[in-house]
Amino acid sequence: MHSTAIQRPASLVEEVCRQLAKLIRGGDAGEERWLPGERSLAEQLGVSRTVVREATKRLEQQGMLEIQHGNGIKVVDRLHRPLNESLALLLPDVAERLLQLNETRLSIEPDATALAAERATQTQLEELRRIHSELEAAPDSAAAITADLAFHRAITDASGNLIFRLVLESLGDLGRASRKRTIGRIGKQTAIDHHARVLAAIERRDPAAARKAMHAHILAAGKDMALSSSAQS
Repeated sequence: MHSTAIQRPASLVEEVCRQLAKLIRGGDAGEERWLPGERSLAEQLGVSRTVVREATKRLEQQGMLEIQHGNGIKVVDRLHRPLNESLALLLPDVAERLLQLNETRLSIEPDATALAAERATQTQLEELRRIHSELEAAPDSAAAITADLAFHRAITDASGNLIFRLVLESLGDLGRASRKRTIGRIGKQTAIDHHARVLAAIERRDPAAARKAMHAHILAAGKDMALSSSAQS
């Protein structure tokens, strides 16, 4: 006798979460947005304010909303936050966290870069060039680290794979910490040279070369980070 799993009907809170997420995704990501007030949302969705309150709390925990008491409910893009906040608890040793960060980047970023070589729009290519120029002109390590992170983020955006982007954003704090041990220790020139090779391959629409250049870049960063960790121990 074969049994079939019984599908549990979605709760009212879950359904409201879905409706609100659909509303959030349907807006312009480039502008500051606020949802209607709790009472108005309850009336629009035909549910109680208690249901709306629970749904917005869940979406805040997931990084889609920010509840500002006295101001309202702001739409944000922090889907990476829950994982980001868990990493220190899961991996309390900083050196081990950074090692696993590099292993994760090696598994994702070369393929994301190959996809960017295939899919990047002209606007995205111009953005990559602009960020690369910012890295070249960065007056200090803090500005160089910010530009470095922006360059890698722009590549994942150009890949068109939102899951790649979300995973790497989840590692954003660790990424900044790792660059403090690389760019902060040896300067920005190595990153500039590596980024130039990555960018050239993307501009040539050469996925294989783009993948290889990014793989070499992350490997080199891992070695620099290991040396930095050894020096600090």
